[in-house]
Amino acid sequence: MKIVLIGYGKMGKTIEAIAAEKGHTVELKIDIDSLSSFTKENLERCDVAIEFTGPHSAKENILKCLDAGIPVVCGSTGWLESRKEVENFCSKSNGSFLYASNFSVGVNIFFELNKKLAKLMKQQTDYNISLEEIHHTQKKDAPSGTAITLAEQILDENPRKKNWVNNETVNEQELVIISKREDPAPGTHSVKYSSAIDDIEIIHTAHSRQGFAWGAVLAAEYIHNKKGIFSMKDILGL
Repeated sequence: MKIVLIGYGKMGKTIEAIAAEKGHTVELKIDIDSLSSFTKENLERCDVAIEFTGPHSAKENILKCLDAGIPVVCGSTGWLESRKEVENFCSKSNGSFLYASNFSVGVNIFFELNKKLAKLMKQQTDYNISLEEIHHTQKKDAPSGTAITLAEQILDENPRKKNWVNNETVNEQELVIISKREDPAPGTHSVKYSSAIDDIEIIHTAHSRQGFAWGAVLAAEYIHNKKGIFSMKDILGL
């Protein structure tokens, strides 16, 4: 495949290395210094786009790629208020789009464990629930997209919690997400159920960016030559 990388920071460089290992070529690299190359003509030379930028540019980047007729894999977080608009455009243009808050295979299995645990704990009113996420100091959004996904999965199962908040709270209807920014920390997420008797906790700890990058390339391979809107569940058969 010929790949366009939109966002060429540490993650973009890791994706490039893994793509090369798998026999793909990065045809186009877009970052703040190469925006003049981000044209429809250049995009049309590529087979798939992998977008890892930030909350303020993700939507426009995705729409630009879909308009050029190439599939888009997006790992940017913090822009999801526009997700429906992007998906509608994708459907109308007969395009291909895959978004994930986290491309790690391990994290997506962790999501399934979180849903199962939330279902099992639904009636256990003696337990308070909290989430914690730890990332490096360069991460631009808080809470992380992964933490939000975990929180929303819990809210879907637990009628005692009405919404999540990104701070400590005494309101029992609010689900707490604590965000910490420490170096070096590729990403740790934990979900904890606490009672006076015991605690139940599930944790995922990333050791490097490799897992995220590997999953993003896997996603690009999956949507190449496909039409529609997909997720990591489709790739992993979950």
